[in-house]
Amino acid sequence: MNAVNALPEPVRQWLIHLETNHRYSRHTLQAYEHDLAQLITLNPDTRLENLREDHIRRTIARLRSQGHQPRSLARALAAWRGFYQWWAPQAGLNENPAKGVRAPKAARQLPKALSVEQTQALLDRPGLPPPESNIEHRDQAMFEILYSSGLRLAELVSLDWRYHRTDQYTSISWIDLPSAQATITGKGGKTRQVPLGRHAVRAIQQWLEVRHTLQPNEPNADTQAALFLGERGKRISPRVVQLQLNKLVHRLGLPVNVHPHSLRHSFASHMLQSAQDLRAVQELLGHANISTTQIYTRLDFQHLAKAYDQAHPRATRKNK
Repeated sequence: MNAVNALPEPVRQWLIHLETNHRYSRHTLQAYEHDLAQLITLNPDTRLENLREDHIRRTIARLRSQGHQPRSLARALAAWRGFYQWWAPQAGLNENPAKGVRAPKAARQLPKALSVEQTQALLDRPGLPPPESNIEHRDQAMFEILYSSGLRLAELVSLDWRYHRTDQYTSISWIDLPSAQATITGKGGKTRQVPLGRHAVRAIQQWLEVRHTLQPNEPNADTQAALFLGERGKRISPRVVQLQLNKLVHRLGLPVNVHPHSLRHSFASHMLQSAQDLRAVQELLGHANISTTQIYTRLDFQHLAKAYDQAHPRATRKNK
């Protein structure tokens, strides 16, 4: 930490304090050193003890105008806030000037949805034989449900093959094949009903015919109820779902990275492209706020904008 010696004594002592008393990593210390050096550099006429909240806000605004991203600005504020929290009592300062300042919110990343064609290729398995082994039937049912019903990964693995209730066990999520729907307990303990498409129902039926081959001789209550089992006979884990999906994508040679959540995003995007019913998609996804669902309208607009650019004779200006 040679460069720390060039900083004002209070800053130098704080970084040493973090290193010796809190075992901060070298990487974190270097980042904090950089952030505090920026604060000092951008306020050359004001001593550290005289900085106020308006100085902090102006510094953040200036860094943002220079292209700093919200995440790096949040880290800088954390460094400044932490320094003043440690130093203010020692220096007799009345307040922490960075305490009430918040970093600008990061732009919300668009979810990565597959195209309709990519989703069909994933589920129809072109070039591969139909599912044959018990594992293949299980995986086909899992992936069909994710896309058919827009489930979160945690909701998928929580599914039971029917509603179970005993003294030891009560289902929280389960399927009802006769009615082609599932009851899901999602985030915040909220329960919703979602439909199961005909492809999903057929895939589940085929899996249930061989499910017993993975069930242990003496299953516990959770294993008896679980819709999907791993090779060791226990309820399947989210990690196994991800690995099996990656294997299938690799076998099919699809040029995309697919996560189980990608199928939930694809469900929402394709539903909006077809039905244009934001409220219905919100209910199916189990979103508490419609603002969360509205992000998929941006995906849909991108799809429409691309089609417009390709088809409309006056969509783009030709170079002269």
